[in-house]
Amino acid sequence: MHSRKYTFRFCLVFVVLLFFLLISTGKLIFIQIFRSAYLANLAQRQHNSSIRLEPVRGTIFDRKMRPLAFNVTVSSLYVNPKIMSDKDERIALRELPHLLNIDSHIIRQRINKKKYFVWIARKLAPESAEKIKKLNIPGLGFVKESKRFYPNQSLAAHIIGFAGMDNDGLEGIELKYDKYLKGEPGWSQMLRDARQRELLIEKNYVAPRDGFNLVLTIDETIQYLAERALDKAFKQHNARGATIIIMNPKTGEILALANRPTYNLSDFRKSNLENRTNRAVSYVYEPGSVFKIVAATAALEGDVAKEKDKFFCENGSFRVGNHILHDHVPHGTLTLKEVFEQSSNIGVTKITQKIGPEKFYEYGRRFRFGINTGIDLAGEVPGTFKKPSEWSRTSIGAIPIGHEVTVTPLQLVCAVAAIANEGVYMQPFVVKYIKDNKDQIIDAFEPRALSQVMTPETAQRVKNILVGAVENGTGKKAQIKGVAVAGKTGTAQKIVSGAYSHGKFYASFIGFAPAENPLVAAVVVFDEPHPNHYGGTVAAPVFQEVIEDTLKYLNAAENP
Repeated sequence: MHSRKYTFRFCLVFVVLLFFLLISTGKLIFIQIFRSAYLANLAQRQHNSSIRLEPVRGTIFDRKMRPLAFNVTVSSLYVNPKIMSDKDERIALRELPHLLNIDSHIIRQRINKKKYFVWIARKLAPESAEKIKKLNIPGLGFVKESKRFYPNQSLAAHIIGFAGMDNDGLEGIELKYDKYLKGEPGWSQMLRDARQRELLIEKNYVAPRDGFNLVLTIDETIQYLAERALDKAFKQHNARGATIIIMNPKTGEILALANRPTYNLSDFRKSNLENRTNRAVSYVYEPGSVFKIVAATAALEGDVAKEKDKFFCENGSFRVGNHILHDHVPHGTLTLKEVFEQSSNIGVTKITQKIGPEKFYEYGRRFRFGINTGIDLAGEVPGTFKKPSEWSRTSIGAIPIGHEVTVTPLQLVCAVAAIANEGVYMQPFVVKYIKDNKDQIIDAFEPRALSQVMTPETAQRVKNILVGAVENGTGKKAQIKGVAVAGKTGTAQKIVSGAYSHGKFYASFIGFAPAENPLVAAVVVFDEPHPNHYGGTVAAPVFQEVIEDTLKYLNAAENP
């Protein structure tokens, strides 16, 4: 009886064990055949950590190898929620918000993702990273990254531009030359233990290629001199905007370029679009009397009139079509040279009537008005310069004096630089070299002549007229003691709601110095200065201050 009872129990246990064995064997077979790839991949993900190795973005230097933008090493915070306990999460949610200035619900959302790697905050300030490290919270870790640093804050902001969180160029040179500056990322694969701790054992490693460096034509010292004077006058004259550009007329190298308003490159997210816009290449305006250099060149180069030829300026009032043209000061009879020195609108109109619309348009195009200069900065616009077929009956009295035409400040400085450079128009540029970290030149950008606007003889004659405009005419406040200055003032009414305003103006000055052997050419433009609004009283003094200081600096550099 007992034997039969034990035999039954034995069989029952055997059947149960056999049943579970068959289930386990089936499960193992299923896993081995159908789930092996998935589980192997899962194990690999749990024990292998792929890390993207960020390249160091290239440095931007001024022409004397002074850094204007470079990268510094910083720490970025991540979390591995898989290994955090409830207590660790509570500590993190209590401590991190005030250290990172991030709302706790955002941090909670990131922890709740339950992935192996989730960013908490990128590119922290060193002091913040140190405080978090001292908390020693399991699951939190740091990755070394690099962050763009601009040592001069807003200096040359509209040339340099800025790079974003991932070191992508977003504006200015940072954007235009991003493919050179950015470099190529690398990667490494690290082993982790079952608790997700790094074992510091590399399985694979591909080194990143750091970005190339840029050497600009900009001179940090001249840039500072230009920005200091521009900023002072911008505030003094209550202007809406302002621009200054300083250029080497013989090479086309931009030595300084600045706009107001401006912004801080290190805190660009707090700036608006207007502050970030490069007015020097992206804003157009009716230039006023600075545009009269076209008429002067066309008259002399085309042998339409000579410097001593006389023109009656109608005592300040002259009908052109159905419009009465005025001079700011009434004049009687003036020579051609005096017409431009005194900036007589009537005299310039009468000279242009002799030149004719077709020839005037030809010389305006020689100066590349209505055409991009080709500068290596993003956002350049060509302005407008109407063909003679599009002129109205009054255009002959408007376009030659800088109305019904729009230009950029860059076009103006290039035009006056062509006069300084014996009639040769040089393409402006801001990047001299692209170099690697071993100082090997990857690419070099040489000066490039685009056209011969006029003969050297005509350029000298126009230059003499511009010297007279500073010595005897409207540009007297641009005079520099002991230095001959050539220049031209401009004052233009703004168009507001389709009509010319009597209270809003553009004030400009273009020129170069020393006149006999020009080292620098410059343009200064103010948008809506008030109450003073004339180019001779607002823009010319800024030119005088900056160019005088620049010439002293250049002479000191040549004769240390």
